[in-house]
This record gives sequence, structure tokens and C-alpha cells, in this order.
Amino acid sequence: MKSNAKAMVLASFAADTLSLGAHWIYDTGQISRNFGEIRDLLPPHRGGYHPTKQKGEFTHYGDQSFLLLKHLAGHRGRFNSTDFARDWQLLFSNYRGYTDQATKTTLKNMESSDSPESFGSPSNDLGGAARIAPLIYCYRDDMDKLVQAVKDQTAITHTGSGIFDGALFIARSCHFILHGATLHEAFTQALDYGIGDVDLELRLSSSIVLEDRSVDEVVKEFGQMCSVNAALPGAVFTALHSPYNLEEALVETVMAGGDSAARGMVVGMILGAHLGERGIPERWLRGMVKYREIEEALDELP
Repeated sequence: MKSNAKAMVLASFAADTLSLGAHWIYDTGQISRNFGEIRDLLPPHRGGYHPTKQKGEFTHYGDQSFLLLKHLAGHRGRFNSTDFARDWQLLFSNYRGYTDQATKTTLKNMESSDSPESFGSPSNDLGGAARIAPLIYCYRDDMDKLVQAVKDQTAITHTGSGIFDGALFIARSCHFILHGATLHEAFTQALDYGIGDVDLELRLSSSIVLEDRSVDEVVKEFGQMCSVNAALPGAVFTALHSPYNLEEALVETVMAGGDSAARGMVVGMILGAHLGERGIPERWLRGMVKYREIEEALDELP
């Protein structure tokens, strides 16, 4: 199980850096015309949201997940909200990269409060939940502690409708997969815990029964945008569409456009946990700027 848990983390990071080249391009025709089929790591596109980044680096989502991984490695695998919030604030006080609205609002809230419970923005963007692979790795054998850590971590920056439901759905699904469930079994079991946001519940329930549809079509139907209600069902469908081919699933994620980074990190978690490291293209791992640091941090964790 530990090997697949490691693959879950690595695949999530690989998905983020693969998405960098075409992140937040919503016109899928433009992606195809400008890049062809994206199967390799690319630098960010000209005029996009990540001009300070280089090939093999992360979007702001991946950077936050890496910060979380380093935090956990420095705390013997235990999550501490206060310490992580301080680390997060330090990262974004002088960040070399894109700062989204959730981040700006959280930074402002931090100026007027000392309590992590009051920092979070009203955003429900999937990015707030998509960075949790390191938490699932550390709490893979304790569902109760995993649930609490995921809630606490997400709340530091995101508190909008459905975001906690989405984060816990991801965490529980990956937990069940790591413990031997099939993808469909894991998603069904995670849904059985209940989803407080009715719209998200309906969309997730729909995503696990859709058949004979393309990823591009389904992602556009649910929505290419950042909100958890749009992005998470698209990610779930994508994983089920290519359950034994992580590379294909992540390529399809990028080619479907929009917030491919957040969707991809979730798809990477799910299929990394399911398939193990053999499913991750070696060239993606070698191309990640922080690959060795990720490996070293994982080696420090139980």
C-alpha cells in the first residue's frame, strides 16, 4: 500500500506540471492548434497565467501541495493548522507566480485574525481540495484523522459551498482505493458518506455512471471552470474513462482545457493510488524540477 500511496503523491504532482503548458486555456481547439496533443511537459503558454514559471515547475496548486508535503515531513507526518498557515502565508507574501482570488482574500483575512479557522476565503474552487495528496499519504491508515486533517487544511484558504464535501470525497475515495477497492467501489463508498451540497452530489452520482462519452465532451458538460461542482465530477469521469492508463487520463485532462491543473491533480491521485508508480511516465518524473525533493520528503515520512 505504501508504494501506491507514494505513486498517488507523485502522480498528482506530475499532473500539475503537465498542465502548466496549456493551463486555463478554455478553447480546446486552440490547445490542439497551438500544441498538438500534449504528452510531454511544456513551459507555460505565452500570455497565460504562469509567465514566471519554467518547464517542469508547478502551478500555484502544485506549489501549495509541495509546501504541504514539506510541512508534513518537518512534523513527522502530523498536520498542524497553525504552523501550516504560517508557512503558507510566508510562501505567498513574496510568491513568484500567479495569485488567485482565494489566495488574495486569505492573505487579507490573515492580517486581521490569528485563528486558522477564520482565514479561509469563500471560494469553492477545486484547487483548495486538489492539493491534499500528501495528507492522504500520511493518514492513509486512519480515516478519522484523515478527515479532520483534510477539513482543517482546506479551511485555511477555501470555505465555499461544496468544497469540504469535495475534499472529503477525494480523500475517502483514495483511502478506499489504497485499501483495495476498485474505482467504482471507492467512489460509491465515498458517496455513501453523504454530500451536503445537493448539486455536487447529483453531479458526482452522474459522473460515475456515464458511459460511451469522451472526456472532452463530459468536462465541457460539467464545466471546465474551477468550481468544485464543475471540476470534480469531470475528474471522476476522466479517471473512470481510463482506469488502467494514467498517462492517457492526464493527457485527456489537459486537452479538455480549462482548469486542467486542479482536475489533473485529482485524477493523478486516484489513478496513482490505483495503478502504482508503473503507471506514471518516467519522463514526467524526471522532468519535474522538484522531483528529488519530493522523493526525499516522502522518504522522511512514515
